[in-house]
Amino acid sequence: MKQIYNIAPVPIQNLMISTYGLYWKRRRFGGVFANELKAVKEREGFTNQQWYDFQEEKLRELLVHAFINVEYYNTVFKNIGLDINKLKKFSLDKINVLPILDKNTLRNECRTRLISSKKEKFGSFFESSGSTGSPTSILYSFKMHQRWSAIFEARVRNWAGVSMNDSRAMIGGRRIIPEAVSRSPFYRYNFAEKQLYLSAYHINKTNTKDYLLGIKNHNVQYMNGYASANYFLAKNILELNLDAPELKAVITSSEKLTKKMRDVFYQVYNCRTYDGYGAVEACVNITECEFGSMHISPDAGIIEIVNDEGNKCKPGEEGRIICTGLLNFDQPLIRYEIGDIVRLSTNQRCDCSREMPIVDSIVGRLEDTVRTQDGKEMVRFHSIFYNLDVIIESQIIQKKYNFFI
Repeated sequence: MKQIYNIAPVPIQNLMISTYGLYWKRRRFGGVFANELKAVKEREGFTNQQWYDFQEEKLRELLVHAFINVEYYNTVFKNIGLDINKLKKFSLDKINVLPILDKNTLRNECRTRLISSKKEKFGSFFESSGSTGSPTSILYSFKMHQRWSAIFEARVRNWAGVSMNDSRAMIGGRRIIPEAVSRSPFYRYNFAEKQLYLSAYHINKTNTKDYLLGIKNHNVQYMNGYASANYFLAKNILELNLDAPELKAVITSSEKLTKKMRDVFYQVYNCRTYDGYGAVEACVNITECEFGSMHISPDAGIIEIVNDEGNKCKPGEEGRIICTGLLNFDQPLIRYEIGDIVRLSTNQRCDCSREMPIVDSIVGRLEDTVRTQDGKEMVRFHSIFYNLDVIIESQIIQKKYNFFI
């Protein structure tokens, strides 16, 4: 299919993308999605005690399931003296007695000993971006994907004032323009989801008018995707003094969002920017509400923020994220160290009145850019190393425009 796509004319490429988009839409928004979305929104009114009770009940269910059906955890739990009766009564505040699942173990066991013998239907593996190391394979069933999509819809899009039905422009890591092609248009269109996919690899001042034409012609309501790539495009629009349409929101992810980026987005699109943090592992979701606070979603996963000694951080301290996913029973991630750092806020009250934990910032996601001679700036070169099992971690060093290590 990729070979056919690379030689097909643009209208056929749009058709192929739209066909895939239709499958993707049904996978994420069909089945249990509507009921899950309703439940996610209802839980936003939970008190701290209700969240505690919810997480403890889900944790016990997860631990019992993992003990019975997942070879890795059956061994781990037995080694620390836990049996099924103890797990049925397990207390949430004792979660730190469980061993941490590190990224190397997940990489090595993600398709074998970490997979449940009792699985939901239609599971597929997805690769993580590997922004803090090598990619990992995560198993998504249809139902699990719909549960995760419900949280994303409620806490990412809806909090930003948009929905799955609004047209959007996405700048992500997919290489939608075939190799060695450098002519417009530098975008493709997914009719099934009203998604304009903009190439992250052709953004420069010369091509900016073409990007803007696509945004206008497809009546884009909001931008999303990589913070840096969206910033490079908006900065070019601003510096070229071009007229961009007013949008409902800019929603960024995957990278550090800076105040300078927010200011440029506001100048160009006359709208607010909403930051967010998630992962393909689907065990942590942190998103910005309408009042500007970054809330942890307790129904996505149990989040511990710990220091280098493994002790719980106090508000105002930076710490490592340890997450226990509550959505994926086919490949449970229990006390998984995802590799990023956050700082818990000293102020846990927000004008939105939601009693969901607040973090001040996500640290550890700043990324450098690669610059090309024609003015392009790009990040995210992890795909170069995909499917190379001998690579543990990777780095690209640019010495000159045409010389890389």
